[in-house]
Amino acid sequence: MSHEQEQKQWVPEICYEESDEGITSHIPFIDVPLNLEMPKILFIFETRETGEFEPGPDGDPMPIVDLDLHQYADMNTLRDQLAPHLYDLVRQSLGLEPLAEAIPAGQKLTQNIRNKLGVSEPIKPQPTQFHPDLLASIQKELEEMAAEDAKSKE
Repeated sequence: MSHEQEQKQWVPEICYEESDEGITSHIPFIDVPLNLEMPKILFIFETRETGEFEPGPDGDPMPIVDLDLHQYADMNTLRDQLAPHLYDLVRQSLGLEPLAEAIPAGQKLTQNIRNKLGVSEPIKPQPTQFHPDLLASIQKELEEMAAEDAKSKE
């Protein structure tokens, strides 16, 4: 079986730690086999009881349940494949800050955790990298603003 076929047939299992002291801190995790990759999208059904009942297989009342299919995309895939301004729109539509604001906040949070754990080395800030399309767009806007400014001074 090819890697691609094996990846398509693999059914990831969402797991939760039983202890509050676990390494994932209440965040679910998927144990990915060495030869496979984390799925780029997960499909998860939401089930919700309607409050109504129907006879079950044994004749006892069984709740009627509505199903609603949700899709969860890997944010790293979106970050790597979308232009930065589109990725920021996706982040903002999910209630997240734009990446340029979130990175320093995340680094500060990580440093606070490291301080509490007694790790003395500070995190070195990484330079913010921008997608070439975004840089070209900003450059074009700056040139247009400069041209309008020069026109208004004439």
